[in-house]
Amino acid sequence: MSDIIQLLPDSVANQIAAGEVIQRPASVIKELVENSIDAGATSIQVVCVDSGRTSIQVIDNGKGMSETDARLSFERHATSKIRKADDLFNLHTMGFRGEALASIAAVAQVTLKTRMADDDLGTQLSLAGSRFVSQEACSCAVGSNFLIENLFYNVPVRRKFLKSNATELNNIVTAFERIALVNPDVAFSLYNNDNELYNLKASGLRQRIVDVFGKKINPHLLPIDIDTTMCKLTGFIGKPESARRKGARQYFFVNGRYMKHPYFHKAVMTAYERLVPEGDQVPYFIYFTVKPEDIDVNIHPTKTEIKFENEPTIWQILAAAVKDAVGMFSDVTAIEFDTEGQPDIPALGTVDEVRAPKLQYNPSYNPFNEPQARRSAPSEWQTMFDGLETGSSRQRQTSLFDGGNDMILGSKANRNITDTMPDIPDLQPVAPAASVAPNPEPIPIASRMTATDEPSSPSSPIEDKSPVHYQYKGQYIMTAVKSGLMIIDQHRAHMRILYERYTEQINARKSATQKLMFPESVQFAQSEDVVMQQLLPDLKSAGFDMSELGGGVYSICGVPSGLDGLDYVSLVQDIVASATDNASSALDHATHTVALCLARSASVAYGQVLGNDEMENIVNDLFACSNFNYAPDGSKILSILKQTEIQRMLG
Repeated sequence: MSDIIQLLPDSVANQIAAGEVIQRPASVIKELVENSIDAGATSIQVVCVDSGRTSIQVIDNGKGMSETDARLSFERHATSKIRKADDLFNLHTMGFRGEALASIAAVAQVTLKTRMADDDLGTQLSLAGSRFVSQEACSCAVGSNFLIENLFYNVPVRRKFLKSNATELNNIVTAFERIALVNPDVAFSLYNNDNELYNLKASGLRQRIVDVFGKKINPHLLPIDIDTTMCKLTGFIGKPESARRKGARQYFFVNGRYMKHPYFHKAVMTAYERLVPEGDQVPYFIYFTVKPEDIDVNIHPTKTEIKFENEPTIWQILAAAVKDAVGMFSDVTAIEFDTEGQPDIPALGTVDEVRAPKLQYNPSYNPFNEPQARRSAPSEWQTMFDGLETGSSRQRQTSLFDGGNDMILGSKANRNITDTMPDIPDLQPVAPAASVAPNPEPIPIASRMTATDEPSSPSSPIEDKSPVHYQYKGQYIMTAVKSGLMIIDQHRAHMRILYERYTEQINARKSATQKLMFPESVQFAQSEDVVMQQLLPDLKSAGFDMSELGGGVYSICGVPSGLDGLDYVSLVQDIVASATDNASSALDHATHTVALCLARSASVAYGQVLGNDEMENIVNDLFACSNFNYAPDGSKILSILKQTEIQRMLG
């Protein structure tokens, strides 16, 4: 029997490694930029063509490589960081993994130009599909210049599964932002098809956050800074009013490495309990510094999931630090002590006792004993007393009269209005109103009206032939059907109705636009702006009147009709955030994203009281939809409690 186990050729092994390390153009940029940072670069430039599909170029001013190192860097498991196995758990740098450059060269055409400061000439190295092509001396700047062309050219299946250029660019921007946020002392620039997306100068951390996400985030940042024997925490968290339903910027970094950590995320959000609405998220940029031996960064291929040795203790430290920052820097109405240029207000002198002011009045004053000249004109009195009733049960209302230097408050209670009527010839007393029977007959049940019934003439009984619906706890519409009791979720039902209407309007481009009296502006980070560019045509078809002002800022001049009372800026942000969170599919289904967010925002809320006619309209419109069982987000709309089940419960 022949042997069946054999060693794979290096080219095949490198492609297998590439499938783990190089998933898309953003993966190439991440590996190369982190390598530049390890090389001590203070300026890194990333240039993409067709979102990295055609080419990716990373240029840095780091220390560069020698001729020998340049050749060895493309060998599998070649690294400058690891000498023994223990070094895996004591890493202080980022850089590419041992097979990163080899993996990139296995699925692309690579050209490297590099030179060290002590060398007069640099080295140019070319590879394609793991095959060495050439190596020669060249003239180049100090540092490294990687040019990656035709990614996955020799793996057509992988290239076929790349997403649209907009989606891939969004992934590139996301990876770029994560690296830029953790290295504020490095200048970065990013270009795509000759368009400058970022040009970040070296700065402090707060300024870097503002440069990446815009000036509007600056006033919402609260600093945290705590140093313990277990770990050091620095960074910024958002004020409670910066909370958003979707799209909040949330970043954890440990020892200069981006990470995802749901356990620590819960610690942050614990500090905002009862400060933000349930489900809302606040932005945060939190940087952990721990001993390298206390974390394991190799539990996930992308190294975004990291295991901490003392997670419960760090959880407590993080929660306490965030609570302290929110409590210390929360907005409180402050006293303005800057009195320069203000009027000089004298200080209050010493007062032995503060007494309430006394009211001066004349109890014997009668305004109707004044001379005829001071009385009001007859027409005014006629207007004042027109329609008043003088029955014994009526009391004269409290009045305020101007009695020269005296003030009269109120009048004697239970006094008949005709007793104090002035002596004016043209004024006639008002006839007493007819008395009301003390025990009126009860209204028959058949003729009682609900708050939503239409009024009818007294001579005809009220007839309502429409079905009667009941609302339970402001959330469910309950109505009797042939098979039992149907229960409908009012919010989900209305969302389904509006979703189909908005979808139809967007596809037909017939949405009506309601102009805003005062246009509003909304700003997006570069990663969100990429998505916004794709959604803008559908937003306009949905009824939004928006114009681009540059720098990720858009002006909202009009909104779809029927969205009165909503926060239009937050609505647009939620639409873009939904598309960003589901970039793999949402950009290909922008109409669905826009229609869903509009429907969710405009549909009736839980707790909103509905009349019978309103519930009837929802029920009728729901069953006219193409799918009345499920909301557009997949949640169930209705359920029927069958008659047999009701009888069994009561049996």
